[in-house]
Amino acid sequence: MIADLGYLSLMLAFGLSLYVIIANAVAIKTDNERLKTSAKGAVYGIALLTTIASLALLYSLAVSDFSIKYVYSYTSTDLPLFYKLSAWWAGNEGSLLLWVWVLAIYAAIVVRADKLKEMTPWVAIIMMINAAFFLFMMAFVTNPFEKLAFAPAEGQGLNPMLQNPGMVIHPVTTYLGYVGFLIPFAFSMAGLILKTTDDAWIKVTRRWTVIAWLFLTIGNLSGGQWAYVELGWGGYWAWDPVENASFMPWLTGSAFLHSVMIQERKNMLKIWNILLIIITYVLTLFGTFLVRSGILTSVHAFGNSDLGKFFLAFTVSALVASLWLMVDRLHMLKEEKQFESYISKESSFLFNNLVLLGITFATFWGTVFPILSEAVTGKKITVSIPFFNAVNAPLGLALFLLMGICPLIAWRKASMANLMKNFLVPVGATAVFALISIIMGMKPMAVLAFSIAFFALAATIYDTVKGIIARRKLTGEAMPVAAGKLLIRNRRRYGGYIIHIGLILILIGIIGSHTYDVQVPKSLKLGESVKVQEYNIKYDRLAERKVGKNDEVYAQLEVWKGDKYLGIMEPSRIFYPTHPNPSTEVAIHSGYDEDLYLILADWDQQGTSTFKILINPLVKWMWIGGWVTVFGTIFALWPGRGSAVGGKYIQRS
Repeated sequence: MIADLGYLSLMLAFGLSLYVIIANAVAIKTDNERLKTSAKGAVYGIALLTTIASLALLYSLAVSDFSIKYVYSYTSTDLPLFYKLSAWWAGNEGSLLLWVWVLAIYAAIVVRADKLKEMTPWVAIIMMINAAFFLFMMAFVTNPFEKLAFAPAEGQGLNPMLQNPGMVIHPVTTYLGYVGFLIPFAFSMAGLILKTTDDAWIKVTRRWTVIAWLFLTIGNLSGGQWAYVELGWGGYWAWDPVENASFMPWLTGSAFLHSVMIQERKNMLKIWNILLIIITYVLTLFGTFLVRSGILTSVHAFGNSDLGKFFLAFTVSALVASLWLMVDRLHMLKEEKQFESYISKESSFLFNNLVLLGITFATFWGTVFPILSEAVTGKKITVSIPFFNAVNAPLGLALFLLMGICPLIAWRKASMANLMKNFLVPVGATAVFALISIIMGMKPMAVLAFSIAFFALAATIYDTVKGIIARRKLTGEAMPVAAGKLLIRNRRRYGGYIIHIGLILILIGIIGSHTYDVQVPKSLKLGESVKVQEYNIKYDRLAERKVGKNDEVYAQLEVWKGDKYLGIMEPSRIFYPTHPNPSTEVAIHSGYDEDLYLILADWDQQGTSTFKILINPLVKWMWIGGWVTVFGTIFALWPGRGSAVGGKYIQRS
């Protein structure tokens, strides 16, 4: 009954999505307002129907209705309710339903807001084309409510690697980000269709773009944290194809957020901004194709399925159609102004964009190369981590160098006096920092990378302090009052600075964990100890215990750092009755300077166990930087005075 209700809701939603497309098209041609209103109501109906379908699946998961194939495939009766519900996005069918539900809710909010009345019907058409595709897939290709011939007594259970809070947050936030980028894309295409090439669509969709970027940021960070604590290999990012799939639209989305500021303030980069949002949107579809095609091996992918050809066809169609539309309107997108100098804030934004696109291209090439090599030579040649690190690390450092330069450089054309005045303090402080680092004996690459991070941080703080001092001189306010009012009344600018500081902290974590990490494999007998750098680790016990229906084999190790006793750490392996392979549960002692990371790799009947002992410096700063980034984004988004879209619009009002 519930399954039938869910499937019926999807079928009706599919029919309504076609109605919205046709009704809006006819209404636009005939200028029929009643038909437009009817189509708007249909969008609300799709939101309601996909909500009903989602609730039907959630209910079926919660009560373990194994007559539904999806519930049988991804849950079992022993799962906590929390993980039963998170199985919503554990498989292809459920994740498609989550996707279309998010899309339907977003679409309902957009048509309800109706910010640009002339554009709204076209925006609804474009969003509903996407919704219709996903609903078609669920209605006719991969039904989440497909029934089995009989109801098994027990399900196959949830993949153990997905039984982690990180895997609850990561997929949802990633989807919220992916689908969110559809909104600025839809508005940009609507503008081109209507031949209105001003920047009104940027003003209307800026908040949506930032929200999508925020969710994708959280998705990437939570995915990295999940990999760190759950996958048991000691790292947080492996340039896995599916990791890359969510990283690439984040990069182009970041480029878009920066370049639209140039269009807002200088009426430049119109074509570039259209192209960036097309690329970002298509990359979200491409990521979906990668996850569901089965053509690449990944711990995140949904395995082999025949969905890939549908997603590939839709992705290529979307790319071709949007590029054709952009090229057809090129004559209307001519730039009204040109760059006056390479040494200017505008140019630094453009270089920032080029570097972000360079990282995107390198990541894309490394991701698809195995597919291309197999297609051309018949042999799949895998591109491994060293390629990505070798190409993207210098580009990443160049990006952070630009992050430091941009706040200090003037608009239009920077004079030598301007450069001397603004750069002297941060560059001088960075030189001192680099000298101290060299004297301390740091590795050359670490000196270079940490110095760039320090410069970006110093430049950001220096520019903020200059603003506070200037305000204090003008108003006579006390320093804390001047600082508070400056930040709150310029939330967009200083929210961006806070985001930069968060990203710099993430960079510090990456540099530390890649240049000073230690990995020691060690076999120990009971009672033996090992010393790794400052840590003394004594192997006390190996035992087994029941955790629900699962069996856990765990080791107990006493740990000291110098003379300080840190306690007992318990790395373990968990064996599941519903899955053939055990999962690795690592033990982590996390500090602000470094993480001690213990993995129970193996054991034998003679009482000898093999451990991997890792010391990962500064990793905690990555997670702290992530939270700072999230705070900065919310600070910039918070409505009210100071969150305006740019100087041009302030002047207009």
